[in-house]
Amino acid sequence: LITVDPFNGYKISIERVDRGYLTEDELCKMMQKEFASKRLEQVRDIFIFACFTGLAYIDLAHLRVDNIQKMFDGRLWIVTHRQKTNTKVMVPLLPPALKILNKYEGCYNDGQLMPIITNQKLNCYLKEIADLCNIPKNLTTHTARHTFATLAIEYGMPIDIIAKILGHSNTNMTRHYAKFSE
Repeated sequence: LITVDPFNGYKISIERVDRGYLTEDELCKMMQKEFASKRLEQVRDIFIFACFTGLAYIDLAHLRVDNIQKMFDGRLWIVTHRQKTNTKVMVPLLPPALKILNKYEGCYNDGQLMPIITNQKLNCYLKEIADLCNIPKNLTTHTARHTFATLAIEYGMPIDIIAKILGHSNTNMTRHYAKFSE
């Protein structure tokens, strides 16, 4: 039996982790990079798609053809529910994301839109891509979500709209994602 509380005097400290994001230049550099490996090209495409949609990995993995709908403005949108919160999300398909969808159109029988591999493998390959593109950052699939939010802020999108696209119930969580540049 323990006679003294081993946690007596222990204080929990929470470190704020600075989640990385790509700058517009780094994103362009990655988009323009030619890869000898088809595997790395596909991983890059998934990452870029996430950067232009703000979708989390699990939402990308569950994305199907029927999630793409023509909306009121005549453009194609992603209409889905976030897996984490079951919040409805509507994301306009920007030209780079649409180009990626067109690239993989008809490649999969089950309605899948892109070549999805496990998150662990994706993150592993993203580190390889960062090295090849001379981007000195620890890239993960979640970096794409932060990149989306940060670039949306820089281009003047209102934070409440970004919160809706990311599936956040309030803007406090969105502020955590979006880094405000000087």
